[in-house]
Amino acid sequence: MNQTTKALGLSPSQIFAEFATSLKNEDISAAAKLKASEMVLDISGLCVAARNEDYVQAIATTWDGEGKCTAFGHSKGLDAAGAALINGTAAHGEDYDDTFEGTPVHAGAPVISATLAACERYGLSGADALRGIVVGAELMCRMALVAQTTVHRAGFHPTAVIGAMGTTAAVGSALGFSAKEMTNALGVAASLASGIIEYLAEGTWTKRMHPGWSAQCGLRAAQMGRGGFLGPRTVLEGEHGFYFAFGDPNHEYDFSRITDDLGKTYLMEGCAFKPYACGTMTQPFIDCAVKLGRDGLDPYKVKSIIAKVGEGTVHRLWEPVAEKQKPTTPYSAKFSGHFCSAIGIIDQAAGLKQFTEERTTDPAVLALAAKITHEIDPNDEYPKNYSGQLIVTLDDGSTLDVRQPHLRGGVREPLTREELETKFRANVLFGGWSDQQADALQAWCSSLFEKPDIADMKEFRA
Repeated sequence: MNQTTKALGLSPSQIFAEFATSLKNEDISAAAKLKASEMVLDISGLCVAARNEDYVQAIATTWDGEGKCTAFGHSKGLDAAGAALINGTAAHGEDYDDTFEGTPVHAGAPVISATLAACERYGLSGADALRGIVVGAELMCRMALVAQTTVHRAGFHPTAVIGAMGTTAAVGSALGFSAKEMTNALGVAASLASGIIEYLAEGTWTKRMHPGWSAQCGLRAAQMGRGGFLGPRTVLEGEHGFYFAFGDPNHEYDFSRITDDLGKTYLMEGCAFKPYACGTMTQPFIDCAVKLGRDGLDPYKVKSIIAKVGEGTVHRLWEPVAEKQKPTTPYSAKFSGHFCSAIGIIDQAAGLKQFTEERTTDPAVLALAAKITHEIDPNDEYPKNYSGQLIVTLDDGSTLDVRQPHLRGGVREPLTREELETKFRANVLFGGWSDQQADALQAWCSSLFEKPDIADMKEFRA
């Protein structure tokens, strides 16, 4: 625990609760407000893109709670938990949502889904939504930096378990909680958090629903905290707290990452937007592959390709080799460095249309994927920096060496507003909506934070 925390006699969760419940909208930085607006645009488009996918329908058709809340592109009015679950699942389902550089956590899908559901349920304003989104995303980013890679190594999905905490903070801030209510709610949230990473074994669907589940967890925890249900104030740093349960109890955690410079530095400003519809760590390798393809590389003349990788990415992108070279599902392909590199060379793209049954079983793509191997680069900066390098050897013995030094879409090379809007429109049209519907949703997103209330979300039910 840092010296400031000790001096005040407050726990990290209490200090964050004080910040979250005293924050005024006028004190939010312009960059944080812009990032929140961009996240809303990106997430809403992704919700529409995946609305008809089988994994979303599996939840939407079986959820029996009804109410006045909206899941984008679904006709039924839902209770807040149902809207949060469906939107959060759809937003993250194609792994095309925002990510926080340096840690494998996605803030937008759970935080925005929970915040919008709470605002619609309780008749809150766009200003309340802004405050909730900023606070929730900020806590997720800060908690992820404390965790480093320990949560993933312990077998949990960081977005799932950290997301439950972030969404609780988001809902509590939007609803105007007191610091005591927020502290109790955060204490409750850790006992509701869940999400293991066994989805890595064969590309099944559980990862897809983790942000949605954490979004509805945040709503539940916030409601309990507001009702006076007591949660431990030492939920983060305690002997049996969050990082003991979901991380490494022997790791020396620096909780000053949660408490330092609150209100002065907004880490959520650094959330990155993906140019490709797949795992974060694959993105720089796809950039390399696309460059090779656009420069005229003939995949039939490739003898071998070596990917130089960070050690921490191996179990997620490069092994087991049999599964990664020939993914068993389109979803598994999104986390295969072999497939993503191959499709990048052949299609010079890696959007939603590249991760279909047709493309993931294409013989030419799989033949190229089978020629790709990996080598650990001891100088790779993962997880502080996501980079990629592909070394190609051709049949004639010549070689090509292409590198991408950082995550495109991140702080070093952010996507432009035009690129974000192009991605948004492509996603909405992919989901079966018209250009007119895309225009309406884009305009709504742009004006969200100025709305006196957001009851008009029902306009975006199918």
